[in-house]
Amino acid sequence: MKLQEYQAADLFRQAGIPVAKGYLVTAPEEIREVDSPVVLKAQVRVGKRGKHGGILFADTREEAMEKAGRLLDMQIQGLDVNEVLVAEKADVHSEYYVGMVLDRQTKRPVLIMTSEGGMDIEEVAAEHPDRIAKYPVDPVMGLRRHEAMYLAEKIGLQGDMMKQMAGIAVKLYNAFDAYDGELAEINPLVATPDGLLAIDAVFNIDDNALYRQDFDKEKSPLVTEREKKASEHGLAYVDLDGEVAIIGCGAGLVMATLDAVAEYGGNPACFLDLGGGATAEDTKHALDIVQMKNSVAIIYLNIFGGITQCDRIAEGIIEAAPQKPTVIRMLGTNEEKGKEMLRQAGYEVVDDMTEGAKKAVELLG
Repeated sequence: MKLQEYQAADLFRQAGIPVAKGYLVTAPEEIREVDSPVVLKAQVRVGKRGKHGGILFADTREEAMEKAGRLLDMQIQGLDVNEVLVAEKADVHSEYYVGMVLDRQTKRPVLIMTSEGGMDIEEVAAEHPDRIAKYPVDPVMGLRRHEAMYLAEKIGLQGDMMKQMAGIAVKLYNAFDAYDGELAEINPLVATPDGLLAIDAVFNIDDNALYRQDFDKEKSPLVTEREKKASEHGLAYVDLDGEVAIIGCGAGLVMATLDAVAEYGGNPACFLDLGGGATAEDTKHALDIVQMKNSVAIIYLNIFGGITQCDRIAEGIIEAAPQKPTVIRMLGTNEEKGKEMLRQAGYEVVDDMTEGAKKAVELLG
């Protein structure tokens, strides 16, 4: 479960991390008096908001109201902006990154730091891997202060700044551990005249642990209608920022399909896992959900029939009659029956996953 920035910031604040002061608005008239410059940040659970115009600055209340209205009328990567976070603009001297991520290979949380704050961590890893410092945390002992100080020193921090970074890292780990985190990051963590300050917050929580977390169901971060409908029908759905909707049966297969589409130059619009034993009804719901997203131009269904029966999937596709160009790859249980049903209904079926990915990208033109 991905928290909105303001929710993540609240958890970080409760953990004792210095976070920029701010408040949430849902309408321009809710903007308070502006005594010093403010930053207005669209609240959508995707990255790179700034590159899409989702972060604006204002010096007066009138300017802030005008820009808040502009943000609330926006869509960012297919997501409506319904809330705007208004925060004090920090006096930034330098920017850093600190994060916790769960490494499933080593089965340990990993602390990550870099002096290249404000950039996508993936870009830093690709272009300047030597500037990223990592430390696997013993899940029994937890993150100890001297370990965090060691990593802070590796990215070039000294003195009080090194001690501050270490303290923030320990608090970030404690929140990550307490809330069953999969990812917790501050990017950027900025140096100001008063010390280090978090001016952004990201927190993803393990869905399987939500039953033991105290979250208000009415304020669930399932903020899009697509995610709500997917949850209602027991489907796993994740919004992405491309044009090719990916539907498959099995998370591993869907992930491989995302990679195949990306390999041919396409951008996946979403991840939707039907799960094992999917029915015609499940397939209809899945197709309805992905077509709710305005950015979807192509649908790619990659079906492997193990406990899932291909003819049932075919039945669901035919009944749903998707309005977007649809590429279908089908293999496994009742494969020939499913393919024949689709061909008779006028659909083309490919035999290979990469062939389907290539075709889906070609259809984008």
